[in-house]
Amino acid sequence: MAISTIQKLTTQIHRLPSLSSHILTRSSATLSSSKKVSDRIVKLFAIDPEGQKREVVGLAGQSLLRALTNCGLIDPASHRLEEIDACSAECEVNIAQEWLERLPPRTYDEEYVLVRNSRGRILNKHSRLGCQVVLSPQLQGMVVAVPEPKPWDIP
Repeated sequence: MAISTIQKLTTQIHRLPSLSSHILTRSSATLSSSKKVSDRIVKLFAIDPEGQKREVVGLAGQSLLRALTNCGLIDPASHRLEEIDACSAECEVNIAQEWLERLPPRTYDEEYVLVRNSRGRILNKHSRLGCQVVLSPQLQGMVVAVPEPKPWDIP
């Protein structure tokens, strides 16, 4: 009974070309998005506040902030990861010019938070919020600097 039902459905699917192409497209999209973790690894370099260059490993689709937090460069308690409303000055990173050009421009919200955190100082054009930078394979080898905490952020 079950086999005959499956056979009937299969013939009906092949009769409807739009439906069969949709099913094939969905299944191939699912297969392509389920990459191995090793294929999603993005290695970049961070300059810590002491000037030491450290390798940071993140995953494509993950925020830069999460990758920096996972390697201990940013205190996780200072930020509710991925939420721009919770940004502090500790979320701010400086990105090397050649990598800055590969990122999408700042959003209005990101610009607002950076200006608010600058406290009247001139805004650095290399500044980005780590929670708003999404890692991708194109950012392999990116260099970022984690600035010293601002005096008003030190407890």
